[in-house]
Amino acid sequence: MGELILIRHGQTEWSLSGRHAGRTDVPLTEAGEAAAESLAPRLAERDLVAVFSSPLSRAVRTAELAGLTGVRADPDLVEWDYGGYEGLTAAQIRETRPGWELWRDGVVPGDSAHPGERLRQVAARTDAVLERARPLLDEGDVAVVAHGHLARVLTVRWLGLDASAARLLGHPHPGTLGFLATEEEQPFIAAWNVP
Repeated sequence: MGELILIRHGQTEWSLSGRHAGRTDVPLTEAGEAAAESLAPRLAERDLVAVFSSPLSRAVRTAELAGLTGVRADPDLVEWDYGGYEGLTAAQIRETRPGWELWRDGVVPGDSAHPGERLRQVAARTDAVLERARPLLDEGDVAVVAHGHLARVLTVRWLGLDASAARLLGHPHPGTLGFLATEEEQPFIAAWNVP
């Protein structure tokens, strides 16, 4: 049985400053590109039977620099739509909404390009990804190139937990790997935040 390999895209200016980048297509920084390239040797060792990526350029470019081929764009892997919080840091959000916490309080609607999503909608998208990926794991590893919050939701859904449990996972650093596996048919996190 293969492993599901989660790849968080490399650093962007927004991830560096802590801004919420959901649907905004922010490019990688030079450091982000270097981190993505550094993943190539480790990924080359794996028996990848499928690779899926968010269609946003920061994920697509990460996949390319990491040496992944046959990448299939999957719109279900786009980051959480932060609505009216798009482009803001948590500190900026808390100026108008003291005590705000994404996993508990969610987002507010934004403009037509960023209407916002509820956590259950993000979870439904990750469930759809897992439904497509699980059968492929019988043949080898499956890689998923995506985003920080989405990767956390996907991981807890892999574990069979409610999406709100994603708050218990550390935010994956840009340009890192996570490995999801099973042992005796029980899902577990084999590794997290691996550079």
